[in-house]
Amino acid sequence: MRRWSFHKTPSALILGLVLTPFGFAVPPAVQIPRIDTPPTLGDFEDMQPSARVAGHMLKITGFIAREPADGAEPTQSTDVYLAYDQHNLYAVFVAWDKEPEKIRARMTRREDVFSDDSVEIMIDTFHDARRAYAFATNPFGIQWDALWTEGSIGNGTPGDYSGFDTSFDTVWHSEGHLTGRGYLVLMAIPFKSLRFAGSDPQEWGLILNRAIPRTNENLFWPRISNRIQGRFNQAATLTGLDRISPARNVQLIPYGLFRSFRDIDRRDPDHPTFESRTFKPDVGLDAKFILHDRFVLDATVNPDFSQVESDQPQITVNQRFEVFFPEKRPFFLENSNYFTTPINLVFTRRIAHPEFGLRLTGKAGPWAVGILASDDRAPGEIVPPSDPHSGERATFAIARVSHDILDQSTIGAIFTDREFGGGYNRVGAVDANIKINQNWRIQGAAATSATLNLDGSYLAGPGYKIDAERTGRKLNLQALYLDYSPGFVTETGFVNRTDIRQQNINASYYFRPEGKFLISWGPTVQQFAIFDHSGTALDYFVLPGIRVDMTRGTWVNFHPYAYDDVFLRPQDYGGLTKVTAYPQPFWGIEGATSWFKQIEFNWFFVSGEGVNYNPSAGRIPVIGHEDQGNATLTIHAGGRLRVDNTYLLEHIRERETHLTAVTNHIFRSKWNYQFTRALSARVILQYTSVLSNPQLSSLSPTKNFNADFLITYLVHPGTAIYVGYNSNLQNLDRRLIPTPTGLLTTRDDFINDGRQFFVKASYLFRF
Repeated sequence: MRRWSFHKTPSALILGLVLTPFGFAVPPAVQIPRIDTPPTLGDFEDMQPSARVAGHMLKITGFIAREPADGAEPTQSTDVYLAYDQHNLYAVFVAWDKEPEKIRARMTRREDVFSDDSVEIMIDTFHDARRAYAFATNPFGIQWDALWTEGSIGNGTPGDYSGFDTSFDTVWHSEGHLTGRGYLVLMAIPFKSLRFAGSDPQEWGLILNRAIPRTNENLFWPRISNRIQGRFNQAATLTGLDRISPARNVQLIPYGLFRSFRDIDRRDPDHPTFESRTFKPDVGLDAKFILHDRFVLDATVNPDFSQVESDQPQITVNQRFEVFFPEKRPFFLENSNYFTTPINLVFTRRIAHPEFGLRLTGKAGPWAVGILASDDRAPGEIVPPSDPHSGERATFAIARVSHDILDQSTIGAIFTDREFGGGYNRVGAVDANIKINQNWRIQGAAATSATLNLDGSYLAGPGYKIDAERTGRKLNLQALYLDYSPGFVTETGFVNRTDIRQQNINASYYFRPEGKFLISWGPTVQQFAIFDHSGTALDYFVLPGIRVDMTRGTWVNFHPYAYDDVFLRPQDYGGLTKVTAYPQPFWGIEGATSWFKQIEFNWFFVSGEGVNYNPSAGRIPVIGHEDQGNATLTIHAGGRLRVDNTYLLEHIRERETHLTAVTNHIFRSKWNYQFTRALSARVILQYTSVLSNPQLSSLSPTKNFNADFLITYLVHPGTAIYVGYNSNLQNLDRRLIPTPTGLLTTRDDFINDGRQFFVKASYLFRF
């Protein structure tokens, strides 16, 4: 068993090696020194500390691999130097490399670092092994930051990063550059950007990480084994932080948005019209107040909820249930993990157009609290002016509390309320996330809802979820049970199907030869069965596969035979006289590779029997042949240009006639050029077509071309300037004639049904 090694400094506390009954070392404790003068990258130009800082910073070395071979000696050495002063925590990474020409490093946008080599520091400021901050950069100092939540249930596959909440953005300093023997990175993390207990001295959890994509190496100090579930139960203890405080921390972010636009006003579905404005200004303010170093009060007036980042394309054609699109708006993203529960009861995209918002989040001792209140103008804006609810607002109120128990376990409760037009939806739930042992964790929730609809009807009922997961080096298991009653509704969350009892099993077993090219291989399986509350079978699905993982980020999962047996009821489709089975055998393949430094490729494809869920009027769903897939080719050119080309396909044809019912194509090309760390230009071109046969499909044939141009000058989170233009062309009849499936379309004629030019600026004032 290899020891962790340290550079001895006068202020470093070194603990000897102690083995647990499982053969792993007890995580070490280190003491970080206080430094009078901040370090610079110039102090490490020779890949060694200069005389000015030598002996005044704690040196940590002896990283240990977790992937591809758990516990193995790394192919490259890494040294990290730590210190702090009154204002900042400093970390200098000296990343040695015997083949420096093979280091992957690009000048790219913030957050886009994991195609490159990278280094990371994770700190658990409350030292409770439940939440932590993560700060990472590539060799040029391009930043990525996130919040880590211990015990998040993942999918059990290699590379699952479900514990990270990447919506977290804060202000910190980083810089880096390549050398002839590797690369250097300096991080300076302000204590103002962290939340921690008011004790003195501080005691934090610490994990250091380095990733080398070309060898699939994921290196940690101290050893973070994937034979054990969790990270911060294996973390080192950082002591010596004395007389530090985030102090009085007030942040104000005023913004201005100026835009001109033209689009279709659909508030009256029977009489849609074009709406345009040549100049529409908006101003607003986000404010943040730090209370007792541990709680954050966020307030917003006329918040900036415009989405600079567009949604990733998804297939929405031939889908029976709502498709999930993740939240992208900054106000709702920050500290969103305080509202996370096993059942998704907080999906903030339900709040479409608020004017006011208030959020309180934080932790004191074992208690964590999240409170969110907001209005929403959208329900009163989307109805015709003649509607009695025109101009009215919905109100949202959400409260969440959790309490730490036992070892890395938590219990909690949540209440959500949405009110509009005299109706309401209220949900209350209790939940638990319990760590059983080194490998097993179980989480679950019990909820109940009460809903008064605008038509006076009333719904109520419970919902349950229990999820158990085993994580290990070879064997991974996940067992899930869902039970949503017919009356269960959450208008603040995302539950897209009710009146179900569902059982899921995900399992995988990996053999690990850990050779020069082949890292691991083994069988995988996904399976679920769904029944309604009357006992009627609704769906049975099984997807076995063989997964192979190789070096250079290359993996493939082949599914030679899979099966999906769907049962449709008369209440689902009026033309059915009884519950009807639709058996659908199919095969599939998925994978990804970054074998070459400049190219990444990932793909997914399934083919076999499939159901046309949108038959033409008077017909019932029938089984045909279905092909569905997507692929993305990413090209890194010249170290500054990234091009992502994506294609998605959904194709359904009838089995007997071989006629195509519907084909959905989506082509998307995204180009991002990074002039400097702050300045970038982005172009997105997307073409979407739904080619449908009116004799077989009720879907309207549509063709849509969208162009999105954006120039960004991002100094740091909160301070930025955006200049953008968006234009949308669609094959709509210029008369805007309503039909049962939308506006009347033409065969080839395109009109501009939406365009916008905008300039947006915001500035962070931090006191």
